[in-house]
Amino acid sequence: MNPIEMPKPVRNNNFLKKMDGHLISLLNPASFEADQYRVLRHKIEWLHFNKDISVVAVSSPTLGDGKTTTTINLAGALAQAREVRVLLIDTDLRLPSVGIKLGMTDHSRPGLVELIRNSSLTLEKVVQHLPHFNLSVLPAGTPLASPYELLKAPRLRELIEQAKKEYDYVLLDTPPVIPFPDCPIISKLVDGFLLIVTAHKTPQKLLEEALNVMDPGKVIGLIYNGDDHPIFGHYHYYYNYIHRQSPAKSSAAQSSFQPR
Repeated sequence: MNPIEMPKPVRNNNFLKKMDGHLISLLNPASFEADQYRVLRHKIEWLHFNKDISVVAVSSPTLGDGKTTTTINLAGALAQAREVRVLLIDTDLRLPSVGIKLGMTDHSRPGLVELIRNSSLTLEKVVQHLPHFNLSVLPAGTPLASPYELLKAPRLRELIEQAKKEYDYVLLDTPPVIPFPDCPIISKLVDGFLLIVTAHKTPQKLLEEALNVMDPGKVIGLIYNGDDHPIFGHYHYYYNYIHRQSPAKSSAAQSSFQPR
């Protein structure tokens, strides 16, 4: 994206009404709030070019930390570079919400679940290109009560590897770490994990437990989501990147460092 060219908000009112208003990277990309996601975009771009990280999953210790909103806004921020190819995948197969937040109302179309189960379907046929935005989306498809076996299927690994070749960035919205066993499986398929932590809400014990569950070599950063700085509004994020460490040392995640 040309550094002096600011992205413009979308003016299609019918389309806007279907989307979650918190998706500011898509709906109002020139806003100050959207700038906070461009800070995160800068960090991910640095990791992409210096650490070859392109497949990034986003999760949280438990429910209600804003992981899906963050994933979509990060995808929107990355997609503001018109030459960049971005794919957003909903791997929260129990409670998928990416499609809902984006206003994708055609639930009859196949998604990730159907793509894994049916080898005759192709990634190209199932991925949906978001109107008005430089962004491709793979919704979850039919919700599952127990997706554990499906996530372990070799077909999912093949699809992620294919997506990695066809897109510059692949972002996965995943289930919360603590309640479900899905994230340790997904971590084997991605280059890195971002964990969302809500200030004054997420208990430190749950954060430590989540870090102990995850592969420490895959956790590339924490995103602190808080609203105790009113000048920045609800979407202000703090970034503490953590060193690769053993699970026993997960409490060191509170120390900051810049990727190098």
